[in-house]
Amino acid sequence: MSNALPVYALCVVVLFLKMFALSCYQGYFRLRFVAFTNQEDAAVFNRPARDAERPEVIRASRAWANDLENIPVFFVLCALAIALETPATLSAWLSILFTLARVLHTLAYLAGVQPWRTVFYGIGILCLLGFCAILTLRVVTS
Repeated sequence: MSNALPVYALCVVVLFLKMFALSCYQGYFRLRFVAFTNQEDAAVFNRPARDAERPEVIRASRAWANDLENIPVFFVLCALAIALETPATLSAWLSILFTLARVLHTLAYLAGVQPWRTVFYGIGILCLLGFCAILTLRVVTS
Protein backbone atom coordinates (compact mmCIF):
# COMPACT_ATOMS: atom_id res chain seq x y z
CA MET A 1 0.00 0.00 0.00
CA SER A 2 1.23 3.47 -0.88
CA ASN A 3 2.08 5.78 2.01
CA ALA A 4 0.03 8.42 0.21
CA LEU A 5 -3.21 6.42 0.47
CA PRO A 6 -4.05 7.31 4.10
CA VAL A 7 -3.31 10.98 3.35
CA TYR A 8 -5.52 10.82 0.27
CA ALA A 9 -8.32 9.19 2.28
CA LEU A 10 -8.12 11.89 4.94
CA CYS A 11 -8.14 14.63 2.30
CA VAL A 12 -11.23 13.10 0.68
CA VAL A 13 -12.99 13.14 4.07
CA VAL A 14 -11.97 16.75 4.76
CA LEU A 15 -13.16 17.86 1.32
CA PHE A 16 -16.47 16.05 1.79
CA LEU A 17 -16.96 17.70 5.19
CA LYS A 18 -16.08 21.09 3.70
CA MET A 19 -18.68 20.66 0.97
CA PHE A 20 -21.23 19.39 3.49
CA ALA A 21 -20.59 22.45 5.65
CA LEU A 22 -21.12 24.66 2.60
CA SER A 23 -24.46 22.96 2.03
CA CYS A 24 -25.41 23.50 5.69
CA TYR A 25 -24.38 27.16 5.34
CA GLN A 26 -26.93 27.57 2.55
CA GLY A 27 -29.60 25.78 4.55
CA TYR A 28 -28.90 27.93 7.59
CA PHE A 29 -29.58 31.16 5.70
CA ARG A 30 -32.70 29.74 4.06
CA LEU A 31 -34.08 28.65 7.43
CA ARG A 32 -32.95 31.71 9.38
CA PHE A 33 -34.80 34.04 7.04
CA VAL A 34 -37.46 31.49 6.01
CA ALA A 35 -36.57 32.31 2.42
CA PHE A 36 -37.07 29.57 -0.15
CA THR A 37 -37.22 29.75 -3.94
CA ASN A 38 -38.81 26.31 -4.36
CA GLN A 39 -42.57 26.43 -3.99
CA GLU A 40 -42.74 23.14 -2.07
CA ASP A 41 -40.08 24.26 0.41
CA ALA A 42 -41.79 27.59 1.06
CA ALA A 43 -45.15 25.82 1.46
CA VAL A 44 -43.78 23.80 4.40
CA PHE A 45 -43.42 27.11 6.28
CA ASN A 46 -46.66 28.50 4.89
CA ARG A 47 -44.75 31.20 3.01
CA PRO A 48 -44.71 32.24 -0.63
CA ALA A 49 -41.71 31.22 -2.69
CA ARG A 50 -39.17 33.98 -3.28
CA ASP A 51 -38.12 35.02 -6.76
CA ALA A 52 -34.42 34.99 -5.86
CA GLU A 53 -32.10 33.36 -3.36
CA ARG A 54 -30.53 35.31 -0.52
CA PRO A 55 -27.07 36.76 -1.31
CA GLU A 56 -25.37 34.37 1.14
CA VAL A 57 -26.97 31.37 -0.57
CA ILE A 58 -25.95 32.63 -4.02
CA ARG A 59 -22.34 33.11 -2.89
CA ALA A 60 -22.24 29.64 -1.33
CA SER A 61 -23.76 28.15 -4.49
CA ARG A 62 -20.99 29.70 -6.55
CA ALA A 63 -18.36 28.31 -4.19
CA TRP A 64 -20.07 24.90 -4.47
CA ALA A 65 -20.00 25.11 -8.28
CA ASN A 66 -16.30 25.94 -8.17
CA ASP A 67 -15.73 22.91 -5.94
CA LEU A 68 -17.51 20.72 -8.50
CA GLU A 69 -15.08 21.94 -11.16
CA ASN A 70 -11.97 21.10 -9.12
CA ILE A 71 -12.47 18.50 -6.42
CA PRO A 72 -13.55 15.58 -8.67
CA VAL A 73 -10.44 16.20 -10.79
CA PHE A 74 -8.33 15.96 -7.63
CA PHE A 75 -10.04 12.68 -6.67
CA VAL A 76 -9.18 11.15 -10.05
CA LEU A 77 -5.65 12.51 -10.41
CA CYS A 78 -4.57 11.58 -6.90
CA ALA A 79 -6.13 8.11 -7.15
CA LEU A 80 -4.24 7.57 -10.40
CA ALA A 81 -1.02 8.80 -8.78
CA ILE A 82 -1.44 6.25 -6.00
CA ALA A 83 -2.40 3.45 -8.40
CA LEU A 84 0.62 4.18 -10.62
CA GLU A 85 2.88 4.41 -7.58
CA THR A 86 4.20 7.91 -8.14
CA PRO A 87 6.47 9.20 -5.36
CA ALA A 88 4.30 8.88 -2.24
CA THR A 89 5.74 11.87 -0.40
CA LEU A 90 5.10 14.18 -3.34
CA SER A 91 1.56 12.84 -3.84
CA ALA A 92 0.83 13.26 -0.14
CA TRP A 93 2.08 16.85 -0.07
CA LEU A 94 0.17 17.77 -3.22
CA SER A 95 -2.97 16.28 -1.62
CA ILE A 96 -2.52 18.19 1.62
CA LEU A 97 -1.75 21.45 -0.14
CA PHE A 98 -4.72 21.04 -2.51
CA THR A 99 -7.08 20.31 0.38
CA LEU A 100 -5.85 23.26 2.41
CA ALA A 101 -6.12 25.54 -0.62
CA ARG A 102 -9.71 24.43 -1.29
CA VAL A 103 -10.76 25.01 2.33
CA LEU A 104 -9.15 28.46 2.33
CA HIS A 105 -10.65 29.22 -1.09
CA THR A 106 -14.15 28.50 0.26
CA LEU A 107 -13.61 30.69 3.32
CA ALA A 108 -12.27 33.51 1.14
CA TYR A 109 -15.17 33.07 -1.28
CA LEU A 110 -17.78 33.28 1.47
CA ALA A 111 -16.06 36.33 2.96
CA GLY A 112 -15.65 38.00 -0.45
CA VAL A 113 -11.92 38.44 0.07
CA GLN A 114 -9.74 39.15 -2.94
CA PRO A 115 -7.00 38.57 -3.95
CA TRP A 116 -6.91 35.65 -1.50
CA ARG A 117 -9.73 33.75 -3.18
CA THR A 118 -7.79 33.80 -6.44
CA VAL A 119 -4.50 32.96 -4.72
CA PHE A 120 -6.00 29.87 -3.06
CA TYR A 121 -7.69 28.86 -6.31
CA GLY A 122 -4.33 29.17 -8.09
CA ILE A 123 -2.57 27.05 -5.47
CA GLY A 124 -5.17 24.33 -5.96
CA ILE A 125 -4.75 24.44 -9.73
CA LEU A 126 -0.96 24.24 -9.37
CA CYS A 127 -1.42 21.11 -7.26
CA LEU A 128 -3.60 19.55 -9.96
CA LEU A 129 -0.98 20.43 -12.56
CA GLY A 130 1.64 18.88 -10.27
CA PHE A 131 -0.34 15.65 -10.28
CA CYS A 132 -0.54 15.85 -14.09
CA ALA A 133 3.23 16.25 -14.26
CA ILE A 134 4.09 13.34 -11.96
CA LEU A 135 1.54 11.13 -13.67
CA THR A 136 2.89 11.98 -17.12
CA LEU A 137 6.46 11.41 -15.95
CA ARG A 138 5.50 8.06 -14.44
CA VAL A 139 3.71 6.87 -17.58
CA VAL A 140 6.44 8.10 -19.96
CA THR A 141 9.30 6.55 -17.96
CA SER A 142 7.61 3.19 -17.36
